[in-house]
Amino acid sequence: MKDRKDVQREERQAVFLGTRHYFVLLVLVSLLAGLVTRALYLQIVEQDFLASQGVQRQIRTIETPAYRGAILDRFGTPLAISTPVDSVWVNPQEILENLAALKQISAKLDLDYRDTVTMLKQRANREFVYLKRQLEPEFARQVASGIEGVYLQREYHRFYPAGEVVSHLVGFTNIDDQGQEGLELVYQDWLRAQPGQRRVIRNRRGEVVEELAQVTAARSGNDVYTSIDMRLQYIAYRSLARAIKYHAARAGSAVLLDARSGEVLAIVNQPSYNPNRRTSMAAAQLRNRALTDVFEPGSAIKPFTIAAALDRGSYHRGSSIDTSPGYMMVSGHAVKDIRNYGVLDLPGILRKSSNVGASRVALSLEPEELWQSFHDYGFGEPSGVAFPGESSGYFRHFGQWQPLDHATMGFGYGMSLSITQLARAYGVIANQGRLSELSLLRKEPAEIRDNEISRHVMKAATARQVLNMLTEVVGPSGTAQQAAVDGYLVAGKTGTAKKSIAGGYQKDDYVAVFAGIAPASNPRLVMAVMIDEPTQNGYYGGVVAAPVFQEVISNALRILDVPPDNLPTLAHKKGKGA
Repeated sequence: MKDRKDVQREERQAVFLGTRHYFVLLVLVSLLAGLVTRALYLQIVEQDFLASQGVQRQIRTIETPAYRGAILDRFGTPLAISTPVDSVWVNPQEILENLAALKQISAKLDLDYRDTVTMLKQRANREFVYLKRQLEPEFARQVASGIEGVYLQREYHRFYPAGEVVSHLVGFTNIDDQGQEGLELVYQDWLRAQPGQRRVIRNRRGEVVEELAQVTAARSGNDVYTSIDMRLQYIAYRSLARAIKYHAARAGSAVLLDARSGEVLAIVNQPSYNPNRRTSMAAAQLRNRALTDVFEPGSAIKPFTIAAALDRGSYHRGSSIDTSPGYMMVSGHAVKDIRNYGVLDLPGILRKSSNVGASRVALSLEPEELWQSFHDYGFGEPSGVAFPGESSGYFRHFGQWQPLDHATMGFGYGMSLSITQLARAYGVIANQGRLSELSLLRKEPAEIRDNEISRHVMKAATARQVLNMLTEVVGPSGTAQQAAVDGYLVAGKTGTAKKSIAGGYQKDDYVAVFAGIAPASNPRLVMAVMIDEPTQNGYYGGVVAAPVFQEVISNALRILDVPPDNLPTLAHKKGKGA
């Protein structure tokens, strides 16, 4: 039998247990009430605030891509255009938590998995990292399809439809669409696109689920219309490349001008490169040699020596110059012709390409007179095309001339110029003595009219006389018979110059040159050709460079529908040129 104390102890324990049970129940009920109250507060009072906060965590400002402006020929044929591509990107924080997906995407993109992981870990604090850029859109979609944490970004890739044919002029951009060479660099600000920005809501997979607002509108770049006629550019490129191969030459350039407007219709170089495939490009291939490389033009300068003398009234067409015995001594150095031509008139000096005759004419002028005339014709100054790296050539002031410099200047030694400068100078003869600023951009009719009143640097009568003399150079007794074009009267001059080195000239390395005008009765086209170091099948300008001129000009006159001016046709006879 329990004693009284045990009974009391049991009663106290029962009361305690009952009290604790109700206390626990009260606490639980209180917590539940608190949760319900909090939930009701959040759902009713804080609903708008919390919803906006959730949206804010998914709102992103993303870029709206825009097209870079196109580069076109004078008729709208594309030379450089932008095509849509997709780039693959990831959020390192997301993709590093799913290494299986990263391994899968690395394999598809032909990336080294370990290198990719290392790279992403180094950039783990970022939210946006490219894995591979500028992929064909269909391939990019296949790569990213079904892989969590891998996204696509639309971009534009620069494509050059004409490839190497016009690469030196157009240039190229880098992967971020910034101009690096050529017109892409010159007109970067004009061509550049201005991407837009828009605010969107993205889900956790990076997909846009709602467009919220346009922050800034995208602005595509402006187009550039060049002066180039791609029909003529293709012909010039093909002809030059064939000549370089046939004569096993080191390099070459050619420039074709509209004689009336000063527009560059074609400008080509060898060696060239394809801007769509840049992995194997060498630095030497990137130069636009027609504008950046200079050379001593040799006999191609003789028409301007004659023009300087005619302009100052020192000579007339029939003036006689005795070139006997085929050489002359100047300051202990011999100026030579390939044979003794005896007494020549001015057309004869050009027709026979007499160094002695040209030197005698040059020496009869004061150094300042000859220098001023050559300077007026554009030697020693840029051509006006505003191209990166263009050379102004080398043309010393007459105050630095020695008697030998004075003499050799008359036949193109002691000075250097680019083939574009030479073409521009022949444009003076074609354009009745007016020097035009050349242009790589298409000119509007009003601009062409303005160009027609460009500064006179040669008397119109002198230009006509020299033009007529140059037709004899292309005639049966001249050095440029291979430049003749059936049905057309062609004027031009050959040049063959030894290449200079430190302390003198290389013995067997030459530059072959021809510059000409067609048709001579009403000039429409001017073209200059330079072949550097021909080593096979001749090296004279009349044999190496003149045939390039003939092929391009004959096609150009037909394409431009220029009527013949010399029927019956000129006879073609092969012969050497000076």
